[in-house]
Amino acid sequence: MDKRIVITGLGVVSSIGTGKDDFWKALIAGTSGISKISSFDTSGYPTHYGGEVKNFEPGNKNMGRASNLAIASAKLAVVDAGIKLDNLESQETGVVIGTTMGESQVLEKLNDAWVKNGTEAIDPQLIPLYPCNVLSLNVAQELKLAGPNFVIPNACAAGNYAIGYAYDLIRMGKARMMLAGGTDAFSRIAFIGFNRLLAVAPEKCQPFDKNRKGMLVAEGSGMVLIETLEAALKRGANIYAEILGYGLSCDAHHMTAPFNEGIKEAIEKALSESKIPADKVDYFSAHGTGTPANDRQECLAIKKVFGDYSKKLPVSSIKSMLGHTMGAASAIEAVACALSVKNDIIPPTINFQTADPECGIDCVPNVARSMKVDVVLNSASAFGGNNACLALKKFLP
Repeated sequence: MDKRIVITGLGVVSSIGTGKDDFWKALIAGTSGISKISSFDTSGYPTHYGGEVKNFEPGNKNMGRASNLAIASAKLAVVDAGIKLDNLESQETGVVIGTTMGESQVLEKLNDAWVKNGTEAIDPQLIPLYPCNVLSLNVAQELKLAGPNFVIPNACAAGNYAIGYAYDLIRMGKARMMLAGGTDAFSRIAFIGFNRLLAVAPEKCQPFDKNRKGMLVAEGSGMVLIETLEAALKRGANIYAEILGYGLSCDAHHMTAPFNEGIKEAIEKALSESKIPADKVDYFSAHGTGTPANDRQECLAIKKVFGDYSKKLPVSSIKSMLGHTMGAASAIEAVACALSVKNDIIPPTINFQTADPECGIDCVPNVARSMKVDVVLNSASAFGGNNACLALKKFLP
């Protein structure tokens, strides 16, 4: 369990760009990927904006959109790691994918057919496309991977959970390489649900702003390829960052309401496992949904963990640009964190106008910040009180 684990490949499909280069350029430029929703009619709802991935052509018409997003980001991560797609060591490489909604668009098609024309109208070929396990299965089949294969449906913290579990599998010698991350397609179910919770902003997401009005539903996928440092050095791989550890908690406080004590516990566990003093963290990638309750509770947790240092600690939310990609969120944010460590740039929180005294943090407002970034924490929270925090560090031989 003392093996050093590093990130050597990054793959992302998002509303602001596909591939790590386009994604990163858009991210540090403060580009918004929010637009009017086009995948279904929103005229009957109070909000009409979200973070859809435009011009994405599914590679396999016999799979759901979430699987196709995951496959695309997985292939990007493998190629970015300098490995040919047909040259992965099949028995030694596994897949762990986090999700919130699974193949929600498949379920929506099944439901539409049933409501309009009864059960006899349901296309039986759609049914096997729906179960959550198909996400990692489809990635493994596409890339011919026979290693460990898991889906972690741990809602909006699932991406971090997946990366943490993949990290453990390699440390335990259960796999040589792992593709880990998260995926979710744009979901009408999530859109309706968050609207019913009155948690959706009218047009823009404004994390940590005094006048923030909520989150925006989005889609995408983020994947990292991880391996031991020894293996990476042996094949001369480009190393983005080293994974130092992670922390998990379930505060079980409320089904939907975030709770600062649970967030705090996950952060402290990540720091403890990684053996990082709190004042050595250079950047904190926040869950930062833009809802009044989430941002308030997350900032309170940050203040409890970091004390006076919280006033100096840069904290930003890229959901201000992408929207909330559900189970893919913390995986895409992990990609952003790895690039931040590699390039010594912190992405901004856009749409920030008015400081909120209840938050009281440095949210890197509107403009990316160039500075030394050695250690980052990537924090995520989910319904049911599930929290996960991942620690990354700049690689030093």
